[in-house]
Amino acid sequence: MKRVIFGLLLVAPLTAFAASESVIPLEPANIDINDQRALQRGAGLFVNSCMGCHSVKYMRWNRVATDIGITEDQLREFLQTTGDAPVDQLRIAMRAEDAERWFGIAPPDLSLTARARGTFDVSGTDWVYNFLLSFYVDDTKTTGVNNLVFPETAMPHVLSDLQGLQRAVFEDGQFVRFEQVREGSMDADEYRRAARDITTFMSYLAEPVQAERRALGTMVILLLLVFLVLAYLTKREYWKDVH
Repeated sequence: MKRVIFGLLLVAPLTAFAASESVIPLEPANIDINDQRALQRGAGLFVNSCMGCHSVKYMRWNRVATDIGITEDQLREFLQTTGDAPVDQLRIAMRAEDAERWFGIAPPDLSLTARARGTFDVSGTDWVYNFLLSFYVDDTKTTGVNNLVFPETAMPHVLSDLQGLQRAVFEDGQFVRFEQVREGSMDADEYRRAARDITTFMSYLAEPVQAERRALGTMVILLLLVFLVLAYLTKREYWKDVH
């Protein structure tokens, strides 16, 4: 019992810090990891918008193609913009030292972000989804934007062509609403779907076997229920003559 309490005391500050990062409540992403169309759309958006700076070094192209339901020919045509082979990892050409010199900090690898940002009471996928929704204009920043979910982020709003630009309205120091400053190529609902697709793909990247794990878990539970019924019937048969 003492070990459990000690462990909770160690983890609690980390949980509080992660949860307090965001200045707005996080709305649920409601992703479906089994939706291959969402995974395919998310992969396209992720490769075109995120992989200019962020690698995914723990994944290989051919594994992604298999899991999201595309052929290697489609992989080369729609996702691989470089001369990478299908067996190569999802790496970027930009060197970390160059990125640190240009941006002040090297952009992190995004392989595990959708899990690393999760806590006891905050889902990592909800964090990613709301992060993509919450950029706003901030002229005090070198990137010209800030983020309500991850304040002081060094990342520019790479999806601004899709979402447009929005201004955050605060009253008495509290966030109230966003106001659109410049329209993007998508309306609000379309952009939310795009953000949800990217989040779905990043959730897959963080745990590629999760769909199989959940399916296997369902099968195991059903099997245990069958054995429970058989055990009950066996018990009733053995004890029917006992008074």
